Amino acid sequence: MKYRIILLTLCLIPIICNAQWQERGGTFDLAHLERHQFKLNLLSPGFTYELGLFKNQIVSIDLGLATATYEEGYVFGLATNNRYRYYHNFNRRDRLGKNTSGNSGNYIAAAQAIFFSQLRISTNVEGPNDFNLGFYGMVYGIQRTYEKGFNFNLELGAGYYRGDGVPNGYGPLLNITFGWVATKRKKKDPYLD
Repeated sequence: MKYRIILLTLCLIPIICNAQWQERGGTFDLAHLERHQFKLNLLSPGFTYELGLFKNQIVSIDLGLATATYEEGYVFGLATNNRYRYYHNFNRRDRLGKNTSGNSGNYIAAAQAIFFSQLRISTNVEGPNDFNLGFYGMVYGIQRTYEKGFNFNLELGAGYYRGDGVPNGYGPLLNITFGWVATKRKKKDPYLD
C-alpha cells in the first residue's frame, strides 16, 4: 500500500506542476514573464539565464566580467551574479501600451555575487592570493528588451561584501549589461492569436 501511494504521488507531480504554469488568470500567471530567457552579454562578455517562477518573479544567473568595490579595495575578474527579482510595474506598462516582452520592466531584487580567486584578473585587497569575495544585498533594476532582441539592464544597490581570508565590508553595486536575447520572446499581447 505504501508503494502505491508513492507511485500515485509521483504520477500526479507532473500534472500538478503543469497546472501551476497557467498562461492566464491563475495564481502563477506568467502573462508578462518569459519562462526561460537566455542572453548573451556584449558589454561585459558573458551570459545570463532567467527562469520565470511566479507571476512577477524570476531567478537569474549571470556569468561575466565584473568589479567589486568596497571599503577594503577592489576586485576585478569573472564573477557570477545571482538574483531573485520581483517585477513591480508589468501591469502599468501593459496598461500604457509599453513593451513587456523579454522581461522588460523595473524590479527589486535580492542580489548575490561571487568573485572567484581562480578567475580574478586584478585586485588591491590585502590578503592571501587565493581569496574569494561574495556580495549579499539588494538592488533596484531596469531591464528593457527591444523588438530585434537587443537588451540592456541597469542595476544599482548596496550590500555586504564578505571575504574568504580578507576583511569584510560594505559597499555599492552597479551592474550594467548590454546584449542580445537569444531565445524567442512573447508577443506584446500574448493573448491575441
